[in-house]
Amino acid sequence: MIETITDLDRLRERVRGWKREGLRVGFVPTMGNLHPGHFSLVQLVRQHADRVVSSVFVNPTQFGPNEDFTRYPRTPDADTRGLEAAGCDVLWLPTVESMYPFGVELAGRVHMPGVSAVLEGEFRPGHFDGVCTVVARLFNQVQPDVAAFGKKDYQQLAVIRQMVADLHFPIRILAGEIVREADGLAMSSRNQYLSAGERPRAAEIHRTLCAMRDAHLAGTPRAEVEALGRRRLAEAGFAVDYAVVRRPDLGEPADGEPGPRVALVAARLGSTRLIDNLEF
Repeated sequence: MIETITDLDRLRERVRGWKREGLRVGFVPTMGNLHPGHFSLVQLVRQHADRVVSSVFVNPTQFGPNEDFTRYPRTPDADTRGLEAAGCDVLWLPTVESMYPFGVELAGRVHMPGVSAVLEGEFRPGHFDGVCTVVARLFNQVQPDVAAFGKKDYQQLAVIRQMVADLHFPIRILAGEIVREADGLAMSSRNQYLSAGERPRAAEIHRTLCAMRDAHLAGTPRAEVEALGRRRLAEAGFAVDYAVVRRPDLGEPADGEPGPRVALVAARLGSTRLIDNLEF
């Protein structure tokens, strides 16, 4: 049965006990309102660890001034049931006070230059500073051997990997595959903001990513592939932030340059901002 912990000293005592027994500890940080994509990360970590901790904390420092911190859905009972079914041993529920003991305004920040400045960094300034700040604190609290993050937040995964390498966290980072609905829409807590009329149109993001992949593999210049992506989404009623093809490190490849690629999209449908990507 899953154990819910709200006190940091108790969490550390539990983790120390496991490590005294020689057990490996896995970790899945979340903001709650969980869906099968989150639970797949718990199952992934379970393959690499003896005990699994998952946290639920809606982090105020990664929301911009016009973003949805107050309306972000909280579903604690359903989250707990789902985590237990997925094989989680401990649910860590930190308070804002335990996460930021001097208050949010006086909190020390973690900034990763470079990869955090492009794409999402351009459209959501300060977002990745908030992500790195809270994840670094969670890593210090949980002291995991391994942690999992989903590929749907592709740039976040890259930023976390950079932080772990730069700050020498002794943690192995696992990448969880994107879990999709039957029509290709990537599972996300924000999907529930879509209206009944918007929901079928949201699947156009995945179809657009597939079209971008196919055009790139057919030899279409990158600028034309990206224009194709923006045009398709605009015609479907999206307000497009970006539709791009990048290297896995999010650098811009030259036309004809060999190697793996990832197409990434961020676009709004009504008031809901959706992101997705496709590796190829």
